Amino acid sequence: MSVTLTQTNRRWAALGVLAAAVLLLSIDGTVLALAVPSLTESLSPTAEQIIWIGDIYSLALAGLLALMGNLADRFGRKRILLAGSVLFGLVSLLAAFATTAEQLIAARLLLGVAGATLMPSTLSLIRNLFPDAAERTRAIAVWSAAFGAGSAAGPMVGGFLLEHFWWGSVFLINVPVMVVVVISGLWLLPESRDPNPGRFDVASAALSMLAVVPIVYSITHLATGSFSPLIIVGVIAGVLFVRRQRRLADPMLDVDLFRSPAFSGAVAANVISIFALVGLLFFFSQYLQFARGFSPLQAGLAELPATLASIVVIALVGWAMTQLGRGRAIAASLAVAAAGLALVAPAAGQSSYVWLALCLIPVGLGVGLAMTLAGDAIVSAAPPHKAGSVSAVTETANELGVVLGIAVLGSMLTALYRSNLELPASAPAEATDSLGSALQVLDPGLAQVAKDAFVSAMQTTSLVAAGFTVVAAVVAWRLIPAR
Repeated sequence: MSVTLTQTNRRWAALGVLAAAVLLLSIDGTVLALAVPSLTESLSPTAEQIIWIGDIYSLALAGLLALMGNLADRFGRKRILLAGSVLFGLVSLLAAFATTAEQLIAARLLLGVAGATLMPSTLSLIRNLFPDAAERTRAIAVWSAAFGAGSAAGPMVGGFLLEHFWWGSVFLINVPVMVVVVISGLWLLPESRDPNPGRFDVASAALSMLAVVPIVYSITHLATGSFSPLIIVGVIAGVLFVRRQRRLADPMLDVDLFRSPAFSGAVAANVISIFALVGLLFFFSQYLQFARGFSPLQAGLAELPATLASIVVIALVGWAMTQLGRGRAIAASLAVAAAGLALVAPAAGQSSYVWLALCLIPVGLGVGLAMTLAGDAIVSAAPPHKAGSVSAVTETANELGVVLGIAVLGSMLTALYRSNLELPASAPAEATDSLGSALQVLDPGLAQVAKDAFVSAMQTTSLVAAGFTVVAAVVAWRLIPAR
């Protein structure tokens, strides 16, 4: 009995290591936005360089996930995870002490490479650490809570650091966490790999990157109102990648999994869950700071109800699976999230923040539960020796949801803000760019007009996000089986 207890404790301690890694990665994805004004003063980047400082991390991360998942299956998930952790810590030092914009862009590129080694390895190690289905579902709930909590905590952490330290501190916090991950991971994490990985296909690796990077790049630039023809390159490469995988004896990714309605439905539910959550947080943070006048730290704290609700999922996921089954539980979770998003619209016009806080609870709870169950469905679809490759599907879906949420909902918010804004002809043109720009150039009376236009745009965008989430709930109900 004592041996079994020790093994159980060791598994859950190992999960803590993996959760710490994904928590830091998700914080790193959102913490930089607040530091842009500060680093602009220090490094004097051009407008194009500012865009690349933000974009290059997501492009490298998304483009390499499938490749790194395959390499983890081949060479060992623990080995790839720990090597990526060391690289992430070292490159964070380079980013923190960068003296030029070019150095920071290069460091962000390498952070994306390191992040791509970490994310599939965390989820695939969970697949092998927890062979029991019920335990694995709870473990993925912890993993999902860490991912969601990190995304929400990024602005809060960044706000605190920027109020007390220089802009490089948002990268420097990575170092001690990665040291803990490496030291504890060497002791706690088991090694696992595919015993018969087959021949590595260089063409598949190249096509996977050519498919993902141009599409992600094109989506991120939707917010600027420009269409990039690179998306055509991504679609063509994606078609060639799928055709090649079907011909290979040892494919990088078993694309036939997408023939299963349960698998493809779970992937779609995952994308839309992240799409809704990140889209909400993107414009909600602006709303709190610009329309309500919160500081970055206060805005981060104000988003805590969604974070705390997503953590409660850990206790509810087993009950939801038992009572409803996977498909119906995902559908019900998305319906709850949609209700929360719809309620944000009227609550945003109230003077009291309490109503908004209450609306964030069903959003965090619903998205967290849907992410957990959809991720569990995706990971459980693969045999343990292919866990890295299929885990990369979950991570790519998460990353696609992030860029879609910011690009689509962000573009919609901007367009609605401009259409709602009624200013005299003498008002500065910069006021139409964003609410942040308007507050810098308008007098108090006109600034209130801009705030009202933004709040109205946010209310409509929140309702649209709720509508997308309802569609995802219907997809989950129809495609994903209860058992």
